[in-house]
Amino acid sequence: MNDQRLNRPATTPAEREALKVFGQVKTEKAVSEHEKAQKAFHENRERLKALRLAREAAEEAKGT
Repeated sequence: MNDQRLNRPATTPAEREALKVFGQVKTEKAVSEHEKAQKAFHENRERLKALRLAREAAEEAKGT
């Protein structure tokens, strides 16, 4: 059985269900990777901010 408009084999109900499940897994993986990247970015930003504030405080104490 072929889908005549797109000239490709029609999927069975089992194939559609499998595609749905695997699609959810891919989406969850992408979201998880994005969350990890965001967490790493924010942690690095906070670390750099703390270093900058410490450096500025040291310069200010040295200057006065």
